Amino acid sequence: MDRLQQFFWFCSGVNKEVLLKHKTEHNKYFSIGATVFFTSVFAALSGGYALWFVFSGSSLAVGFALVFGMLWGLAIFNLDRYIVSSISKHGTWFKQILQALPRLILAILVAVVIARPLELKIFDKEIRSKLKENYLLDHKSKIDTINLSFAKKYTIELNKKVVVQKEADSLDKEVKQLRYVLNQEIFGDRTNQTSGKLGYGPYAKMKEGVIIEKEKRLAFLRAEGLMLDSLIAARKEADGLNRQVILDDHALDSMANVAGFADRNRGLAQISVLRNGKDDGSTATAVLFISLLFVAFECLPVIVKLLTAKGPYDEEIFAIESVKMNDLLKDREKMIKVRNALQEKAIELELSKQLKLTEERTEAETITELSEIEDWKTQKLAHNKEIYTDQT
Repeated sequence: MDRLQQFFWFCSGVNKEVLLKHKTEHNKYFSIGATVFFTSVFAALSGGYALWFVFSGSSLAVGFALVFGMLWGLAIFNLDRYIVSSISKHGTWFKQILQALPRLILAILVAVVIARPLELKIFDKEIRSKLKENYLLDHKSKIDTINLSFAKKYTIELNKKVVVQKEADSLDKEVKQLRYVLNQEIFGDRTNQTSGKLGYGPYAKMKEGVIIEKEKRLAFLRAEGLMLDSLIAARKEADGLNRQVILDDHALDSMANVAGFADRNRGLAQISVLRNGKDDGSTATAVLFISLLFVAFECLPVIVKLLTAKGPYDEEIFAIESVKMNDLLKDREKMIKVRNALQEKAIELELSKQLKLTEERTEAETITELSEIEDWKTQKLAHNKEIYTDQT
């Protein structure tokens, strides 16, 4: 228990030496550390499952999921530990929220991205049913489109087949009716179409001749209809229409098993819509609250830290930080004073150096001027001496 407690204290980012002085704070930071730890574990599982879902068709999916899940969990753990340990309870509520704002924003983004694969798994049965329905409708629509394209391509043959079939059906009914009348004529039944004389007479013979002609025409139409059927069937086979079959449950299950993220995501959106186009409030609410649950779980460490009351540990940490801050300020002031003194000394040295250089330059210029004057005097005396010598 002692090791577990120290581990969770480490997770909460506390100063263990200070915390040991305040026994009333032990359980609080034990709980905060446990929240940070389990949130990171949840993040690792969620991240690993999300990546496994993305690479589910690859043989390396499990390896990718394990590596990414571990890295993601450590990243969330480190971030939560830093934010929880850095939130000061002496600041205003707004200041504390401002400190936690980056983590809250990240939690929302992470929850939206990571929670979606888990939502897809939770509603897997409903999504599979919707996917199978969509695939079946798409396949039927594809078949209808192909049939429509075929009908447009072979309009003449299909129209001719309809005309021939219609004429053959009409002629077949007419032949049956004529045979009925012929039988009435032979058996002597008197009607407005028979003579009423028993036996195979001239009227019966005439009616049978008409029937024979009609049957010849009917046979020709049926043969032409069969020829058109064979022609249309051959062209359907050539165009691949005969290979278009309605998908069975096994095929639909196979397609649903290999459905990608986009199809499943669309299926999740569709399960909250009824067949009449209206929204299914209960399903939409369930999806929304699951997303909010993941958001809340991601934000738990920060929320727990913000909700905890200020205790003696926070007071001592604040005092230590204040002392350190004061020491830093004093050290900074000392450094500033030393730097200013050094700067003043450097300025004095520079001024002294410049003054000395100026004096030396002035002295050199004075010596140069005196030397030039002496040279002038010497030259002048020599010149005057030459003039005097010439005169004498």
